[in-house]
Amino acid sequence: MTNDRTIGPALLADIGGTNARFALTRGGESEAIERVSVADFATARDAIADFLARRLKGESNESIKTAVLGVAGPVTNNRCVMTNSPWVIDGAELQQAFGFNAVYVLNDFEVLAWALPSLKAADLFPLGAHHGAIGEPMLVLGPGTGFGVSCLIERNGVRFAVITEAGHATLPAESEREARVIDRLRQRIGHVSIERGALSGPGLQHLYEALADVEGIQAPKRDAAAITKAALEGRCDLCRATLDMFCAFLGSVAGNLAATFCARGGVYIGGGIVPRFPNFLAASDFRRRFESKGRFFDYLREIPTNIIVKPDASFVGLKAFCDR
Repeated sequence: MTNDRTIGPALLADIGGTNARFALTRGGESEAIERVSVADFATARDAIADFLARRLKGESNESIKTAVLGVAGPVTNNRCVMTNSPWVIDGAELQQAFGFNAVYVLNDFEVLAWALPSLKAADLFPLGAHHGAIGEPMLVLGPGTGFGVSCLIERNGVRFAVITEAGHATLPAESEREARVIDRLRQRIGHVSIERGALSGPGLQHLYEALADVEGIQAPKRDAAAITKAALEGRCDLCRATLDMFCAFLGSVAGNLAATFCARGGVYIGGGIVPRFPNFLAASDFRRRFESKGRFFDYLREIPTNIIVKPDASFVGLKAFCDR
């Protein structure tokens, strides 16, 4: 990174479809994070201007040299058209509007990848007792509104994050029952991707409905939050079976991706869903399915898996990118 990125304060932002969070870094330290509702502002530019006016208290925007923005959506040419809000995050436009030296628009899981080396034991819920190999690829994945995947790789002392669209790969079945569920999903939605078929909020709902069809159960309509709540409270056998299958699929997919990226530095689970039930995932079939790769069992067995439980882990990644 060139020096002009780190001179003076930097603007950090974590922008989702519902909420956006902002912070400044000064003197190498991050200040308090502020949350705003996306619905309260017509554009990202308006939200940033409002935040800076209040936080800088009359100080010129020119004191800020860099903006690093993590966004929950695909980034092309430093620009993101948000999926679940009307905001368009355009780095070039924001750079011109605020006079920044540089604006970097990053996918939210790329941001989490940058956070991984800085996470502490207290930031993680371990799923196994192993430790990652130093300097080896570190993989982060997770279900939320979609399914994100990124991998942090180090070569010759230089780190870079690999961005993927792995959530749109085909969901794998490892049992006859899962194959029947996927067949029902295929009849409903066509291609059964990892994201749409199971490992996301909408995917969990699709999984619940397909499993009800396979089991011949007349199930009430439930969204992902209601399915998860009923499963964890033990109020619905179908919801429990759905969440069990969700965890098993997550183990298979995480193991596949760990083998794909040779992620001996560890696999980390983020997103908005799994951190809500770490103990359930730990007691599920997740880890067995993660390791169940035939001749590669011993390889996968040595790779640690952890849930990221730190609420503001994205800001660790934003600052790490800014400071690199």
